[in-house]
Amino acid sequence: MHLIFISPSRCQLYFSTAASLASAASNSSGLPNPRIDYRAIADNALYKTNNALNRKASIPVDGIQAVVRLYSEHKRISADLNAKRNERSKVGERIRKTSDPSAKKIVFDGALKLKKEVAALEEKLASLEVQLGSLSSAIPNDTHPNAPLGPESAAITLSTHGPEPIPADPARDHVSICKKLDFLDFESAATVTGSSWYYLLNEAALLEIALTNYAMSIALKHGFTPVIPPDVVRSDIASRCGFQPRDQADLAQMYRIDSSHSPGSPELVLAGTAEIPLAGMFAGKVFSSNDLPMKVVGVGHAFRAEAGARGADTRGLYRVHQFTKVELFAVTPEEASETMMEELLKLQKEILLGLQLPFRILDMPTEELGASAYRKYDIEAWMPGRGSWGEVSSLSNCTDYQSRRLHIRYRPNTPSSGIPFAHTLNGTAAAIPRLLVALLENGATFDEKSEIKSIRLPSILKPFWIGLENGRNIVEWSD
Repeated sequence: MHLIFISPSRCQLYFSTAASLASAASNSSGLPNPRIDYRAIADNALYKTNNALNRKASIPVDGIQAVVRLYSEHKRISADLNAKRNERSKVGERIRKTSDPSAKKIVFDGALKLKKEVAALEEKLASLEVQLGSLSSAIPNDTHPNAPLGPESAAITLSTHGPEPIPADPARDHVSICKKLDFLDFESAATVTGSSWYYLLNEAALLEIALTNYAMSIALKHGFTPVIPPDVVRSDIASRCGFQPRDQADLAQMYRIDSSHSPGSPELVLAGTAEIPLAGMFAGKVFSSNDLPMKVVGVGHAFRAEAGARGADTRGLYRVHQFTKVELFAVTPEEASETMMEELLKLQKEILLGLQLPFRILDMPTEELGASAYRKYDIEAWMPGRGSWGEVSSLSNCTDYQSRRLHIRYRPNTPSSGIPFAHTLNGTAAAIPRLLVALLENGATFDEKSEIKSIRLPSILKPFWIGLENGRNIVEWSD
């Protein structure tokens, strides 16, 4: 268990920031306030506290207990308010039935007093709801009992696949390969935009197109509906999807669009992943059980303002500010999400096996889980030029965390079950730059002078390759 001390000044900053975020989230998209299960938090306060600590969630150490206290007060005031409203309705009937002026005045004065008391209780209840929403929105999802406990190093390798990894070799560094084959232009991008931006050139540009269409073809074969989502989303949609920065410095990791020219307009951000606009497709909707699961695959651009800020894994294409990403998203009944997670994993494995890359599947530990994830798998490919494994894909089961915030529900076949919240899942079909790194470093071939000669690519990509006739004979196709 990890203990987090939050000073009173930081705690105050947290409450004021959370309150402002909650206010924005409740108004910007027009969606109702998130339907968070306060009773479940109150009934499982110890587990929720330990879970938040294990995941290093950025909430005050007494945040869960604060929710419990606020929820208890909310129930008490709600009961008082209902009683006062019921009493006020009876007073109105008494006024209508009283004919004596003096008696009517007494009843009327009582009605005015009740009106003020009801207004005061309503105001207090509204304030409590804002505080409850602010605190509980920062509480992470529950964690799968099999998820490892601890930091990234505690991840468990579930399986390994593909060919035997070739030895680490600095000559296979993808940046060096790209320079020699004229695949990348960082210098022009630095002039045009800044560091950690890039131009893909020649066969590298064609490889991005081929990878995108290949990943899409596999997803479509498995019944996914193709989508081209917007890359710009309202900030509260991103928040409802589970964007929970671990500290204030991380608040800068999303690009925000300047709206000063249009005062009063909702704040817009560039999506960090197509998961956000894909999830938003289903917001505020109620589906029939017969329509579930719903599976979509989207091609979008992911924007990450923090690229390179951590000082590790920043070389070349491994961590950049913008990249193309093919994203899988599924909506299921609550009892079917774990089965869907394994189905999505099978699809991801099929994509990477077709690319003939050595890769391994990891069950990620608690400190590596985003706020929305109940369980998360990462897939890492071997990158010999970097001399290490590198993440190329991930998969998360978010259970009802996102759907409670986005109001995604469904009608079960048994009407007595009510209208529960659906479960949502998201996974990477192809994060293009990371796959480029893995394919270039594993597929590089050299001549007798150890000079880069060509790139050997898996033949499964050949049907998706354009410009075969006008190539530079740099690409070789594997058998």
